[in-house]
Amino acid sequence: MRQILFSAGFVLLLASVLVAQEQATLPDSSAMAITPPDSSVMAPEESGPVAVPAMSEKASRYYESGNMLWFVNLVWGMLIPALFLFTGFSAKIRNWAQQLGRRWFFIIGLYFAIFTVINFIIDLPLSYYQGFVRQHAYDLSNQTFGKWFGDSLKALMVGMVGGILFLWVPYLLLKKSPRRWWLYTGMLMVPFLFFVMLISPVWIDPLFNKFGPMNDKALEAKILALAEQSGIAGSRVYEANKSVDTKAVNAYVTGFMNTKRIVLWDTIIAKLKEKELLFVMGHEMGHYVLGHVIKGILFFSLLILITLYAAYRTAGGLIDKYKDRFGFDQLSDIASLPLIMLLVSIFTLLITPIALTFTRYQEHEADRFGLEITQSNHAAATAFVKLQQENLGNPRPGALYKLWRASHPTLGERIDFCNEYRPWKNGEALKYGELFKK
Repeated sequence: MRQILFSAGFVLLLASVLVAQEQATLPDSSAMAITPPDSSVMAPEESGPVAVPAMSEKASRYYESGNMLWFVNLVWGMLIPALFLFTGFSAKIRNWAQQLGRRWFFIIGLYFAIFTVINFIIDLPLSYYQGFVRQHAYDLSNQTFGKWFGDSLKALMVGMVGGILFLWVPYLLLKKSPRRWWLYTGMLMVPFLFFVMLISPVWIDPLFNKFGPMNDKALEAKILALAEQSGIAGSRVYEANKSVDTKAVNAYVTGFMNTKRIVLWDTIIAKLKEKELLFVMGHEMGHYVLGHVIKGILFFSLLILITLYAAYRTAGGLIDKYKDRFGFDQLSDIASLPLIMLLVSIFTLLITPIALTFTRYQEHEADRFGLEITQSNHAAATAFVKLQQENLGNPRPGALYKLWRASHPTLGERIDFCNEYRPWKNGEALKYGELFKK
């Protein structure tokens, strides 16, 4: 379901558009000691370059339909808030909330609850098609309708609770500081995003899937040894029961401080070989060791701040011109929420290429980290090949896709990098070698 998670107010709309979970990449290593493998004793087929496979006909159709859906969602995400605004329906929802809530805090919460439920219902047909029908049509899903709908309702409730708890903060700032609210709200996004990252692995993620220790204890021991070599103390590795939902594969890092962890979907454990999985783990560990989580939060908080400032500079003129149709004359009126959503969506679209350039750089460096710590280029490349095949990926999408949709380097670029990057072969220094424990 497309979730309207305004946990920090309308700002989280931007965060939800720009921030995605880390996707699995590559792993490889050896055994408990995690010493670099000796390529001289490997069979040629396990050490030579890996060809980038051509996109299948099914993957091509999935790619093309995905681009169309991206555009539909983009237009839909702007059209619905605009309709709420220009029909005066947002002001009517505010009036209902005022009649029921009476006090300011409860008016904010009631408006958000009503607004979110209506959006959920409006979005339901499109969400059902792209999240359930389409995934089954391309044989990517194992999810039953009951599981899909149940997860959708859970996501609705999480978003609603988050909005009720936090939406009053930016609106209080709008009320108390009409000219600086964007600055204070943007600054508050830093601790808020850290808070969300802290609680998500223990309070939110388990609502949707079961997380537990790895079933393969020998593999878990090798992953923990690799983490020790990476300089990560007290690492935790979890296996997620995602096969009830999907046939796609993934792994990611999540959490913060004492909730940080590495998560592997059970699908990726079943479909990748041990060396490939260890490379994936090396990649994910790279995100942690290189401080990508903290850097990402700071970077996206800055983008959110810029976006809010742009919305602030634009909203006043629109309200002055259309206040009779909108049904409000101040941005601090809760009925302005669709206007802020609309403006944030527009400015988010404009800065998305900047945001994705940043995430692609982080992913590329995590690939480099994984290659350097495992030195298993062939396994890394074949892991990406499987990622392409299992997830119906396009190894070399067009330039526009890269600019506005690609949070990772293309799979073709990643396979090429695995084939080419071998500084240790020539006795050259590793970029991140000083971070590894001997």
